[in-house]
Amino acid sequence: MVATPELIVGENILLRPASNAVLVAMFEAYQEDAEAAQAALPWLDPQEDVRRQLRDMLYDIEAQKGNDRLHFWSIHSISSDEFVGLIGLGDELQSLQAAFNLGYWVRRQYRRKGIATECVNCIFAWLAERSNTTTVEIAVHPHNEAGLATADAICSAWNGERLPEFIGIEFNERTVPHHLHLVHLGPEA
Repeated sequence: MVATPELIVGENILLRPASNAVLVAMFEAYQEDAEAAQAALPWLDPQEDVRRQLRDMLYDIEAQKGNDRLHFWSIHSISSDEFVGLIGLGDELQSLQAAFNLGYWVRRQYRRKGIATECVNCIFAWLAERSNTTTVEIAVHPHNEAGLATADAICSAWNGERLPEFIGIEFNERTVPHHLHLVHLGPEA
């Protein structure tokens, strides 16, 4: 059993294990910028009840607690306790090598401040302490310039790699090409 830990990121950010307690703040963040939320959570169907879908996602995360297949955190400002975003290690994988895929979503007013990269570094440091090597994949749409820059920075910091070929990911009955990055963490990385 591997519990998702609470992690302190620098002086300003706290990562808490994601729970239903953030549902209201998460839904408000979705309403502020539905397009960005949709890009981060492409399985969301805007034609259906989004609040219910977010609730179900948080319920699923809590139900998987401790089994080491999912680790999701809500991102909070330490000074105000405001919900800043969501970051997680999921199990919908494209690579046979990976144990987790990385995804994150940061609210508009907190973007371009390095928060996603700082959170990833903290989470990867936690993963690197494990006794076995863990591989994390990062899939990024080729038009997502900020996402590509973040993934490249993560790979540079953690000796990861961007695979040369595109991979197709199914979204809403369409195959969408993505760049796939792999980062190996742990004793043999």
